[in-house]
Amino acid sequence: MSKKNKPDTKGFVFSTDPNFRFEEEENFLQETLIPSKQKLRIRLDTKHRAGKAVTLITDFIGIENDLEELGKKLKNYCGTGGSVKDGEIIIQGDQRDKILQWLLKNDYSNSKKI
Repeated sequence: MSKKNKPDTKGFVFSTDPNFRFEEEENFLQETLIPSKQKLRIRLDTKHRAGKAVTLITDFIGIENDLEELGKKLKNYCGTGGSVKDGEIIIQGDQRDKILQWLLKNDYSNSKKI
């Protein structure tokens, strides 16, 4: 089942109650941590990507705009494509060393490669 058709994460599939409504989870805006406090994880992933390798950067704490801006800078530095989805930065190809080098140079000192 695709994520589009899944209205919640609590496991509700069907209800016989005509007044039942799925309650949306409240997203609390969390302020973006400074780079030296971020503990980013960098890993290589090939699952569900037809064997193509991508580099995932996870565990970013902050607002979506800052995450997208970081993703744009990393894509620019690596010279490859990518995207920002579900709180993760996806960079095409095996770019772990380049990304770690850029993050350390830009004061993301707690970042590590998995």
